[in-house]
Amino acid sequence: MLSRMSVLVKSKVSKVLDRVEDPRATLDYSYQKQLESLQKVKRGVAEVATSKKRLELQRAKLEQNIKKLAGQAREALGLNREDLAKLALERKKQLELEKESLNQQISELQSEQEKLSATEKRLATKVETFRTKKETIKAQYSAAEAQVKIKEAVSGISEEMSDVGLATQRAEEKTENMRARAAALDELEEFGTLEDLSGGKDEIERELAKMKVGSGVDLELEKLKQEVKQEEAQRGKQEGERQEGVKQEGGQKE
Repeated sequence: MLSRMSVLVKSKVSKVLDRVEDPRATLDYSYQKQLESLQKVKRGVAEVATSKKRLELQRAKLEQNIKKLAGQAREALGLNREDLAKLALERKKQLELEKESLNQQISELQSEQEKLSATEKRLATKVETFRTKKETIKAQYSAAEAQVKIKEAVSGISEEMSDVGLATQRAEEKTENMRARAAALDELEEFGTLEDLSGGKDEIERELAKMKVGSGVDLELEKLKQEVKQEEAQRGKQEGERQEGVKQEGGQKE
């Protein structure tokens, strides 16, 4: 049970780190660490070279002293001072032993310096290779990140356009419903079935209004009939007078 919980927690933590971690920063950090390691190797090479140079200077001083003691031993023999010559040769021998030790140390340091120099070159090559690869990966990651942002933006626009389309459709449906309702109200008002809810005329008033309208129409119709009869009578009278005139003209000719 605890093992499964541990795996689950590690999985969750790994997912969180994946979302938070920027691989470009990780690559830069790794590159910085490699540069620090390379600098340490370079300092090691410099320290070995310095130590070797110091030993070489000591060896050169020993060689001078060895030559000086050899000369002193020769000079002492020339003065019949064999004891002094022997002492000089003993000191010379000690210095030669020290010189041999220095030669061995210098040889070891030379070997170590060559190894460190070779290591430095290999590490420098690796660091440069990693730097080139690092910059390539960073460029690829930045490009991929930009593509993701663009696609997310496009996806967001598409979703917004979809929402706009739905809103437009709903607006059109509401508009059609309002137009249908207005048409229905117009029809009801035309047939007089729509109650006036604005506090206007009631049913009695509307009926009285209709009667007044009907009465006015009847009066106007009767008046129009009288006018038509008068016009017909006038035309009949004029026609009779014309015919009478024609008869009179015919009698005069005979």
